[in-house]
Amino acid sequence: MNHTHHWRRAVLTLFSAGLLALSGWGTIVSSAQAAQSTAAGTPVCETGDHGLLEDLQKKHAQLEEMPLAFSDIAFLNSETGRVTGNGFMIGTSDGGCHFQEIYHGQWNFKGISFPDNVHGWAIASIGEGQANYLITSTDGGSTWKNLSGKATAFDRIDFADSKNGFAYSRNAVFFTKDSGQSWTEIPTPANTRGAYFSTRNSGWAVVVAPGTGYRVMNTTDGGSTWRLSLQSSFAYPTGGQLYAKGNQVYALLYGDSGMSQTSYSLYASSDKGGTWKRVIAQATAGGGPAPGSGAAQLKSGPASGKPGNMQLVGNSTAFMVGYSPAGEQVAVGRTVNGGKMWSNLKPIQGFEGTISFPDSKHGWLAVREQDQSAVYATADGGSTWEQRFAFKIAGR
Repeated sequence: MNHTHHWRRAVLTLFSAGLLALSGWGTIVSSAQAAQSTAAGTPVCETGDHGLLEDLQKKHAQLEEMPLAFSDIAFLNSETGRVTGNGFMIGTSDGGCHFQEIYHGQWNFKGISFPDNVHGWAIASIGEGQANYLITSTDGGSTWKNLSGKATAFDRIDFADSKNGFAYSRNAVFFTKDSGQSWTEIPTPANTRGAYFSTRNSGWAVVVAPGTGYRVMNTTDGGSTWRLSLQSSFAYPTGGQLYAKGNQVYALLYGDSGMSQTSYSLYASSDKGGTWKRVIAQATAGGGPAPGSGAAQLKSGPASGKPGNMQLVGNSTAFMVGYSPAGEQVAVGRTVNGGKMWSNLKPIQGFEGTISFPDSKHGWLAVREQDQSAVYATADGGSTWEQRFAFKIAGR
């Protein structure tokens, strides 16, 4: 029996013994591998699907015809994280040296939030293009419970711990203090088209008023009152996304889209919205002018393509992924000084990507490519990437 079969049997033994919930799911390395690792003085680390692809594709063929593809990625630290997709969740606890199947079933994951290694929430649908539901797990993602049984309008969730979390729709924000059993809507300004709350009291909103431009607003009293932080009357956005951590605040403003292109602007503040700097103003042929006004440091973002999600670390470091479907490139942009200087890093092949950075050096990138979906890791803040896992699409 090879090492892979030893590893799978050991994982199943832990599940049946009920030990996995106590120790957190993880990777089991055979005694031979452990001895080899000890002798060499370095951990055993591999790449590839480690047998998961064949198993998942057999199960997947019974439920879906769509190829396996990643949809979200979330890492708690440089070693432990999860990657989800259409009907599956995989995970690693050794920095991507090994991955294991955590879940396979009916849920197509759109977005996940794991504040710890046990409690998780997800927005997911049962079928492709079907209604979304809010589901939760208390065993690391192995099993899931539909919280209300009703479709949800949430398109994003963010839990700070096992009880407290936020959920977002296009124009509203909701808060829970009972693990998602009940939700309270937080007041936001009229015409809000994107918001983010870092705490129950501290939040941000992008307000779009056709004909009068846009505003970025801030509240410090849980939405009771809002103050103006940034505004422009030129080329107002169609919507926006906000990110805040420590002193850092970023306003990502979306323009129009067309021909697989999206125009956008990225504004940064390193003093909690006291002052702003326009970092990126990317106009495109398909999306028209970049929203907003003012001089910009750069006229294009990562991969010169659409903006993806951002990750903020501490008071000065931030990352944003960008991807160009037409150019088949995915890249990460980075600042280490609160947006004062921004660098678009070297791209890799792909047409869509999602990032997770638990610290300023270690990051993870889930990429969709034409012939595979792959997970990459970086230990130098996105300057270089190493593939850790890939689902090859059959026949390509």
